[in-house]
Amino acid sequence: MKRVTGIGGVFFKAQDPQRIKEWYHKHLGFDVHDHGASFLWKEVGSPDGGDPASTEWSPFKIDTSYFHPSEKPFMFNYRVENLFELIRMLKEEGVTIIGGIEEYSYGKFAWIMDPEGNKIELWEPVKSES
Repeated sequence: MKRVTGIGGVFFKAQDPQRIKEWYHKHLGFDVHDHGASFLWKEVGSPDGGDPASTEWSPFKIDTSYFHPSEKPFMFNYRVENLFELIRMLKEEGVTIIGGIEEYSYGKFAWIMDPEGNKIELWEPVKSES
């Protein structure tokens, strides 16, 4: 079973998220929206040339608690294929799991900690219906 299949997002704390989004839009051409920017691409290996996919870029308020218990000013989101099975395996391997699996219309999420205190978000996106 594949574990991580790609980077789903890069999240970081900013003193002024709106200002930083505007700076990235103006100087680097990011197509920003409320939460940040989405970089669209296609997953390889599909018979039709690839399923639509995205990598998210999002600045968060400096006082966000979303990254807790990590004290780091950033968090990575990794795309996975089978979140329930992966979490089961990670538990068996002694990895610290933060909370439970949450499900939304756009996918399933779970959180873990690495040995250096970095919180990692795992995301199983909803499969596109062809």
